[in-house]
Amino acid sequence: MKKKIILIGAGGHAKSCIDVIESEGKFKIVGLIDNLKKIGTKISGYEVMGKDKELEKFKNLANYAFITIGQIKSPNLREKSFNTLKKYGFKIPYICSPKSIISKHSKITEGVIVHHGAIINSGTEIGRNCIINTNSLIEHDCKIGEFSHISTSVVINGDAVIGKRTFVGSGSIIKNSIKIRGNSIIPMGSRIFKDI
Repeated sequence: MKKKIILIGAGGHAKSCIDVIESEGKFKIVGLIDNLKKIGTKISGYEVMGKDKELEKFKNLANYAFITIGQIKSPNLREKSFNTLKKYGFKIPYICSPKSIISKHSKITEGVIVHHGAIINSGTEIGRNCIINTNSLIEHDCKIGEFSHISTSVVINGDAVIGKRTFVGSGSIIKNSIKIRGNSIIPMGSRIFKDI
């Protein structure tokens, strides 16, 4: 029997997350919470049920919740939502596409989503509430700090360390053993050959 889950955020990123959640097949989506969308609006067939301030009253509908808000310039909204879900006692799973390849020797923590086509290799650790987006490659022994977004088709080579709350833009390539400090923004298509 599938576990019931509520999604927080009803924008474009939510549509991609819904596709992954449906593909994984572990959860039944009850509905979405969003501050901007009108109640009753449908996103990929699921209704917006209410706003953030009403979240606690939906706890009786599902024990699980997941953040489907995107992240480019700042992780603040995702981090705030994560802390709110914890406060209300929701369980926050990690979601992994069956079309991804994930080493059994890697570590993925709560709130992480791994999108279609992503590869996570042995010894890698992914911190809380990260987005590992479509077709990204994270090689062996990397560390990705919490509340980070690894965008589409990013390549992170072995032993690299990405600090927490960092955004790595689409198509970027990060050399092996590189260290990137937290709260960094790596523009789309970057080539990183030295520590930041």
